[in-house]
Amino acid sequence: MATDPIEKIAVWTVTAQGLALARRVRQHWRVEVFASRRLAEESNAGDLSPFKRLSDELGKQFHRFTGHIFIMATGIVVRCIAPLLRHKTADPAVAVMDDRGRFVVSLVSGHLGGANRLTRQVAERLGATPVITTATDVNEKPAIDILAQEQGLAIENPDAIKTVNMAILEGEPIAVYDPAGWLHHRPPGAVRLSREQVDNRLPPSVSAGVWIDDTIGKIPSGFLVLRPPSLVAGIGCNRHTPAQEIGELLLTVMENVGLAVKSLTAIASIDLKSDEIGLCEIAERLNLPLHFFSKDELARVESVPTPSSMVAKHIGVPSVCEAVAILDSRNGQLIVPKHNTRNVTVAIARMACTSSASAPETQPISPNAPGKS
Repeated sequence: MATDPIEKIAVWTVTAQGLALARRVRQHWRVEVFASRRLAEESNAGDLSPFKRLSDELGKQFHRFTGHIFIMATGIVVRCIAPLLRHKTADPAVAVMDDRGRFVVSLVSGHLGGANRLTRQVAERLGATPVITTATDVNEKPAIDILAQEQGLAIENPDAIKTVNMAILEGEPIAVYDPAGWLHHRPPGAVRLSREQVDNRLPPSVSAGVWIDDTIGKIPSGFLVLRPPSLVAGIGCNRHTPAQEIGELLLTVMENVGLAVKSLTAIASIDLKSDEIGLCEIAERLNLPLHFFSKDELARVESVPTPSSMVAKHIGVPSVCEAVAILDSRNGQLIVPKHNTRNVTVAIARMACTSSASAPETQPISPNAPGKS
């Protein structure tokens, strides 16, 4: 079986020919097939999910799936999904196929949702013609949102995507502040900016700009802001500390030291806290994985800036938050030493080898955060 083009796909059909195509799709990918109740009863198949009214069932299912293939008229699909669309950064991929399998049309979320990719893959497997209308694809130009997605960069202000993509299409210079080289000198026409240029005056020839960094600085107006997956938060806490207290310290520290929350890739702690409800809740709220390390692993961290005799007494290691941050960042640089409240400690590390280019040396950050460090 081929690799799924999209993580979770639904196929929708209302005709017998469409159902035959849906079953061909299912030969290549794991999909859930939704068919009208009449069609499901006539086919007497137990492998279908029947629906009485398409629009009603779509209201329940649309955002449960990361991709949808509709085998029916495009007009029907447009009318049914229009009330369900939220934003191109959140909507699932939508592709439409005629029930003779001649054409597959990328309809919604072509880039970030993956509908263009889904359309090409389905067309290739079923011998259909892919129909893709996004300007960058038609003109064989790289889209900035796809480049960002490929490098795992979080898009902070998606409304600025169109300005950058238009500049790419028209071959205009694009100012890029990317000190760690995440985009490897792309997109075409990129004018690499130094920090001095950003702080003073931008080249007059540029018509669009891209900012790629995990720091919150003075970002030029109109720049597309992309956040690299470069930071790890190490957290220690007392038993039964509520998620609100943990989250408040984490977010306050990051704001005060000027680091972007969207660049957080994980929260780390000692495995003794693997069942700590507040820690699990804050990770869920921020949609971040939780990584845990054993006492033996923490003990192997050679030095931490702010060891604690209390932690050593009760846990047997000199540090939790700083040590786990260093470990989870693959022995990266601890850029924010321990900050604490009565019940919580937080430290931030920047991951090593965050891109193919070497990141510049960064000094530890510790201005004006709450508590003592």
